[in-house]
Amino acid sequence: MVAKFHTSRRDLLKALSIVWASCFPARAVSQTAVPNPVTFLDVAHSAGITFRHDNAASTEKYMIETMGSGCGWIDYNQDGLMDLYLVNGAATRLYKPTQPLRSALYRNNGDGTFTDVTEKAGVGAEGLFGMGVAVGDYDNDGFPDLYVLGYDRSILYHNNGDGTFTDVTARAGVSNSGKWASSAACFDYDNDGRLDIVIANYVNWSPDNNVWCGEHKPGYRGYCHPDVYQGQRPTLYHNNGDGTFTDVSQSSGVGSKPGNGLGVVTFDYDNDGWQDIFIANDAMPNFLFHNNRDGTFREVGYLAGVAVSSEGRPEAGMGTDAADTTGSGWLDLIVTHLDFEQARLYRNLGDGSFEDATYQAKLAYATFHLSGFGTCFMDYDNDGAQDLFFANGHILDNIELYHAGTYHAEPKLMFRNTRRGVFENVSDRLGPDFQLPRVSRGAALGDFDNDGDLDVLVSNNGQAPQLLRNDGGNKSHWLQILLIGTKSNRDGVGARVKVVAGDLVLFEQRKGGASYQSAHDPRVHFGLGNRETVDSVEIRWPSGALTRLQNIKGDRVIAVKEGDGIVLCKFPRLRGA
Repeated sequence: MVAKFHTSRRDLLKALSIVWASCFPARAVSQTAVPNPVTFLDVAHSAGITFRHDNAASTEKYMIETMGSGCGWIDYNQDGLMDLYLVNGAATRLYKPTQPLRSALYRNNGDGTFTDVTEKAGVGAEGLFGMGVAVGDYDNDGFPDLYVLGYDRSILYHNNGDGTFTDVTARAGVSNSGKWASSAACFDYDNDGRLDIVIANYVNWSPDNNVWCGEHKPGYRGYCHPDVYQGQRPTLYHNNGDGTFTDVSQSSGVGSKPGNGLGVVTFDYDNDGWQDIFIANDAMPNFLFHNNRDGTFREVGYLAGVAVSSEGRPEAGMGTDAADTTGSGWLDLIVTHLDFEQARLYRNLGDGSFEDATYQAKLAYATFHLSGFGTCFMDYDNDGAQDLFFANGHILDNIELYHAGTYHAEPKLMFRNTRRGVFENVSDRLGPDFQLPRVSRGAALGDFDNDGDLDVLVSNNGQAPQLLRNDGGNKSHWLQILLIGTKSNRDGVGARVKVVAGDLVLFEQRKGGASYQSAHDPRVHFGLGNRETVDSVEIRWPSGALTRLQNIKGDRVIAVKEGDGIVLCKFPRLRGA
């Protein structure tokens, strides 16, 4: 994650980058035309989002200043419109803001604007130096709950169903006290119908052990590399079904060894019906925990080929996501890294192992010069192939002193999937707002206007957030599915979905976590291209139950309830959209 100050190594890597650029030019892939041009317009300001992240920046360069923060989507009042949550920092020994800092919940008004309802809802998390957010209905009451992750502790807010939340952290037993939580995923690891929580914890930093990193001259002090501190073990909380959780980190094997955890995604990588856990570790091998189906996990990162790069090096793992990029039915992995490393695409071979396909996928060059955090597989143009989004921003606010041509604020990247698992960099075609440099961290996908294309909420460190509205993606057809579990957990996390529309066959899972410190829209999204109707939908629920649907009209959101099929739910389009 954080840059090391080894000038000789940097010079070497610069030289290598010139060689690699000649071998893998940015436009190596043929320029296939995008059927429907798409632009992303930042509507945060016009939508009434006045929040600005405060990272408590100081001359002492506390590590917590540069690592956050996240954002998320949550339909907290169940009106069919996605509301949004933004995580904030807090006062420190060295930084005392005039007004207490708080995170923010914004209600979607249904007309393109949002209203700050933080105070009424009671979810400000004041005093918590926040990092990430996770969303899940842990008590299966039909209202999603909110878990705010932070340095030294975390907060669980129970949704009361009346527009307010209650802090139930102490009663639930999920404070994660003494740990620096970065990202979390709500998922059902034992398929008992209740959502558990896994947390990627970072390092044992504190103001008391803060050290000087960088050169000892004015302006050159920087944020330290994680190697300076000891890593922390991941946390796994088991849902007891009575409003409380039990820490099973050690007994499950998930907390068996420390890591420098930043990003987490839960998905079924071997299609055995049980969710596994991937954690992106910073400057050390990544973890892949295989679910043994008996309440325990086995760490298989090296065996599966996702612990390190193809060159055998651990890298600065930060954001992560999983999706089927080739139509094979097996989910691949993406992991973002610091500049002078590539974002790694690990392709699932279907035999329990992955291969590093970064170069074959044509992702190496463009990601080599940027520092990626939030990352999402998303079919932004609804053509039926999973594209790839990166939110970028460097760690060091003075990186230009060390590195000419590298900047603290960086542009975002979008790679269009050419349907063969080979990606084309289309970042410069998506409008000026998409290309604006920012110090980006979290990124969360959500169709906030219910118009059928995926929008992106981005949290920027020490800056205002961006709400990038997708304009044009819905010119191609689409289908979104809200899963409602009954025997399975109500959110349907862990369900596997197959969609067939003519010659198009798509596979997706309802995953937990993903991106960086962020929470996505819970609906499963499918782009259909020019196909107006879906021939069949097959949903394999975590309980093992199977739901089959036929002849589904596209261009709408459907709710599917385990055991019942399609049920009536309202998903209103924004007025005027």
